[in-house]
Order: sequence, then structure tokens, then C-alpha cells
Amino acid sequence: MMSPRYDQPTYLISEAAARADMHAQTLRTYDRLGLVVPTRAAGRGRRYSERDIDKLREIQRLSQEEGVNLAGIARIFELVEENERLRDRLEHLLGLTGHRPRVFTASPSGDIVATKPGTRLRRTTAAGALVVWRPSRD
Repeated sequence: MMSPRYDQPTYLISEAAARADMHAQTLRTYDRLGLVVPTRAAGRGRRYSERDIDKLREIQRLSQEEGVNLAGIARIFELVEENERLRDRLEHLLGLTGHRPRVFTASPSGDIVATKPGTRLRRTTAAGALVVWRPSRD
């Protein structure tokens, strides 16, 4: 038998509670507080995914091992989601620019100019141009 996808809402509340080693009423409370909001089936029954169950386990770990209250856990989850959105946005923006390294040079007059990697400004006076670069992290 093939295992369900990580985000696929598969498990009834009783199954999810057993897999997370919690009582079903705890899952209902977390749903009401917005910590773990399962998908609703046509008959309004809750359906949990593996991702939801991992999140339930993380709530339990943060609460019991780290002593974080539910409001703190909710804030942690908000920040994690915001961080993921920002990373996705950054990857999107880097994809639009082709993610090429940029090189900036300072001309003899002091102007900062973006140039293509590997090119230099022509010297117009006896003073040379200053090239500022940062090695790529690749």
C-alpha cells in the first residue's frame, strides 16, 4: 500500500491523536486556538495530514521540554511561516534577476557604477578605479 503524501489530509481525529500521542480533545483545542487547523471533510469531520501530526508533536515538545506556553508556540509558528514566505519571495526575486553576481566600481570621480563581472572602467585620469567585489558563496 502506498503511503499518503505529507500534506494529504488522511487521518481522522482519533488516528491523528494516537499518532501524536495526545487526547482527541487536545487536538480540538489546538484547532479552536488555530495552532493546528485540519482540513474538513464533506461531513465536517476533521482530517489530519502527516504535516499536521508533525506540528502536533512539535507543540508537545515545545510545551513539555522547552516550557513554552501556547501563545508563545503560536508566535513561533507565525514567525516560521513568515520566514518561509520571505525565503520563497527571495528565491522568486533571485530567479527573476537570473541571480548573477553584481560588481560595483568607483570611478576616479567617486561615482559608484554597477558593471558586468570581469569588466573594468576605463581610466580617464592617472588615478585608477577602485573595484569592490564580494566572492560568491557558491
